[in-house]
Amino acid sequence: MLIARSVADLRQALAPYRRPAFVPTMGNLHDGHIALVRQAKPLGDVTVASIFVNRLQFLPHEDFDSYPRTWEADCAQLQAAGCDVLFAPRETDLYPEPQTFKVHPDPVLADMLEGHFRPGFFVGVSTVVMKLFACVLGQTGGTAVFGKKDYQQLMVIRHMVRQFALPIDVVAGETCRAADGLALSSRNGYLGLEERQEAVALSQALKRLAQQWLDASDRSALEAQAQDALRARGWAPDYLTVRRRADLLPATADDAAGTLVALGAARLGSTRLIDNLEF
Repeated sequence: MLIARSVADLRQALAPYRRPAFVPTMGNLHDGHIALVRQAKPLGDVTVASIFVNRLQFLPHEDFDSYPRTWEADCAQLQAAGCDVLFAPRETDLYPEPQTFKVHPDPVLADMLEGHFRPGFFVGVSTVVMKLFACVLGQTGGTAVFGKKDYQQLMVIRHMVRQFALPIDVVAGETCRAADGLALSSRNGYLGLEERQEAVALSQALKRLAQQWLDASDRSALEAQAQDALRARGWAPDYLTVRRRADLLPATADDAAGTLVALGAARLGSTRLIDNLEF
């Protein structure tokens, strides 16, 4: 596996190839990331991953400085998965000057849910992804693979690619889960033993909410009840909600099964977890 630190070295490494398949990450990799790399391999003639902890998408009170960096383990996992090129720029490589040009996604999509509770998050995500796309796929186009666990992020990136007419196919990877149903996440490592056992309650709450939504004639209180049930277990929920997959607007009685997604975000102790369930 070739490791490129600078944009120039990356472009030199990719010059012989016509269609890279790309998996961007912030490192601290788990089986979900590796599944995306394996999914990407047959989609291009060279498989590229990136590791970059992007300061722009962290709010001032969030965990940028303490976000886990596990470089040696990450490299070993990527190499074992068949990654050909790892782009691991330093902050000064990717942002050699203050990033005053930024990508501001449509607020109708980006200012709800995660964007509401983490203002500016999707500006940071869109800006770094656009820059990574320019570095990795800017010469040839190609494929980029993103996980469905970050459901709203996936939608924002797809809209960005479409609106800027980028020659990139955005492919979704299914959420990987532990045996008990907990969605794999780099932030799961923050959980203590008892918190880890409790953490599966978020995915279970989304399952119950989805089933109740399909069964109920009056859905007006279901989301509030789902949040109250988590709150009673010691969680601090930001949202548990049912939305339309097409645009993430609130679901109505006219929306059929197979077009919906239940999404949740909640803090357990000091760790904020997110998850979703299509139904």
